[in-house]
Amino acid sequence: MNNSNCSIKNIYKLDGRVPIGKAIPFGLQHILAMFVSNLTPITLIAGAAQPALSQAEVAILLQNAMFVAGIATLIQLYPIWRIGSKLPVVMGVSFTFVTVLSMIAANYGYPAVVGAVMVGGLFEGTLGLLAKYWRKIITPIVAASVVTAIGLSLFTVGARSFGGGYADDFGSAQNLLLGLITLVTCLLWNIFAKGYIKQLSVLVGLMVGYVVAIVMGKVDLTAIISGDIVALPHLMPYMPEFHPSAILSACIIFLVSAAETIGDTSALVSGGLNRTITGKEISGSLACDGYSSTFSSLFGCPPVTSFSQNVGLINMTKVVNRFTIMTGAICMLLAGLLTPVGNFFASLPEAVLGGCTIMMFGSIALSGIQMISECGFTQRNITIASLSLAIGVGFTASTESGIWRIFPQLFQSVFAENVVAVVFVVSIVLSLVLPQDMDIKKPQ
Repeated sequence: MNNSNCSIKNIYKLDGRVPIGKAIPFGLQHILAMFVSNLTPITLIAGAAQPALSQAEVAILLQNAMFVAGIATLIQLYPIWRIGSKLPVVMGVSFTFVTVLSMIAANYGYPAVVGAVMVGGLFEGTLGLLAKYWRKIITPIVAASVVTAIGLSLFTVGARSFGGGYADDFGSAQNLLLGLITLVTCLLWNIFAKGYIKQLSVLVGLMVGYVVAIVMGKVDLTAIISGDIVALPHLMPYMPEFHPSAILSACIIFLVSAAETIGDTSALVSGGLNRTITGKEISGSLACDGYSSTFSSLFGCPPVTSFSQNVGLINMTKVVNRFTIMTGAICMLLAGLLTPVGNFFASLPEAVLGGCTIMMFGSIALSGIQMISECGFTQRNITIASLSLAIGVGFTASTESGIWRIFPQLFQSVFAENVVAVVFVVSIVLSLVLPQDMDIKKPQ
């Protein structure tokens, strides 16, 4: 077998060099899959701030977010000391914090968001370094339930993107057609492509969808080349303010984010590497999540965390090579430094993204189901998984939101719309209180 074939096969291995020309498309595919979702939380939080942030201020934060996400991804791939998991985890600004940080921004102003993220990140990062002391409560069935919950929670995210995101024309015929064309392209590429290029179905779907979007007039090409060519990140655009209630709220959500990170990395290792995650990897991923979020606050941005979209992509393609994902992280860094590159990525229509991600999100849910199966269908495991998922999905459905109305506002902001948080808490409680042997004993 020649060296070229060996190098190509390295894309399915955690380590090993892949030719740069072959690696870049796979790395770019990861960045395109998460780029718009990386920027949207900032827009939502900034929009809730009092006093309101100007369009120029939001533009600076969006640019900073791309730079921070690239740095955080590089640290996950190539750890600094014990910070980083050495896994192909792609980092980005998290949707998990939108509700609570929007409340903080509305009540205290945006500088209070920066202060809460700064302290909360230190809290999660330190919690990660100390993971060996508490990790045992995250049993395999708890992790499996959380992974399944993450997959289920993303179904509506995929549907929202497929319909056009939060734009005024959500559900329009143009958006649905764009999403459908992108999805069909991905499926056809998966069916007919041969060899390693079969794993580029998402990139091909995004490219075809983007071209069709241009023809439809859904992409503003003038925005891509407007403004400066190079824009350096703005350090400390806001001086942090520290409010105890804001910090407490943020720290609670950082716990929820930690649960999601454990679920994401567990699903990645199970689906991409076909093994169980190690304690060192959990500790490193959480430490990177936390301390990278504190780093993010220095640039005025919300917390960064592992992106479920990219976990789904890895489960689909099995491309886990760290060098390959690193090329994507460098593309993200360039997007934060070169305005036209960032504008190009940001111009990707949500409907195109939805056509690709809707299938990836399904793969995460299936990874969770597979993990539950590997835990074994004992009476105890069935009780933990079924009850936590039933409560988590049922109690967080938008039609049943009134079930939380007797609880304090902070409690509602953490649990009322977050299926992952509810499943995490319920599964841990059940895992701690249920007896180890619940199976019915057959008479002798």
